[in-house]
Amino acid sequence: MPKLHLISHEICPYVQRAVIALLEKQAPFERTNVNLGNPPEWFLNISPLGKVPLLKVDDEVIFESAVICEYLDETIAPRLHPADPLTRARHRAWIEFASAVLVGMWEFNTAPDDTTLETKGKELQAKFALLEKVLGAGPYFAGSAFSLVDAAFAPIFRYFDVYDHFADLGIFNDLPKVQAWRSALAARPSVQQAVAADYPEKLLGFLNSRNSELARRLAAVPPR
Repeated sequence: MPKLHLISHEICPYVQRAVIALLEKQAPFERTNVNLGNPPEWFLNISPLGKVPLLKVDDEVIFESAVICEYLDETIAPRLHPADPLTRARHRAWIEFASAVLVGMWEFNTAPDDTTLETKGKELQAKFALLEKVLGAGPYFAGSAFSLVDAAFAPIFRYFDVYDHFADLGIFNDLPKVQAWRSALAARPSVQQAVAADYPEKLLGFLNSRNSELARRLAAVPPR
């Protein structure tokens, strides 16, 4: 197996996708976190977009989380994509949908005022309502088999695992299948180990640094 070195950030959800895939495959890898606010020169020299994650495979560099996960799935067992081409294409489409949800999460997390926060919350609810319609009996997106779709959505649900310690934001109201899926992912060892123990503190620190309405709301109530 080639030497795998993941260039990372402490709370980046796209990095978490790659970490979850690596852990599911029990692949040994080195992980280096970078400060994206003041990135080192060596990072800028190898990151065409100035973003994480990057995966160094020996001396080659792969960028973009979806591409990294596809490479890992093609080269290291067990496969996390379904074997059937049509089903695999469907999974890839829902991974793209997860990326759209992450854009919505950024807008929700950084909303500067109450009106924007409420609007972005409703937009997220609408996206999760679409997922409610396509989920089956679970526990995972594809039933009993953990897939790359699960790796893509687990970092999204992790945000709410932190927020729930303060208040139920109501995003998952009347979505029992999404709620069950979220709980199953939270219990998965690879998902739990994809971030460090201080992830909640780092996330809340990020919200505060953005002076977001969500940060103000969470600060107004004691942890539950």
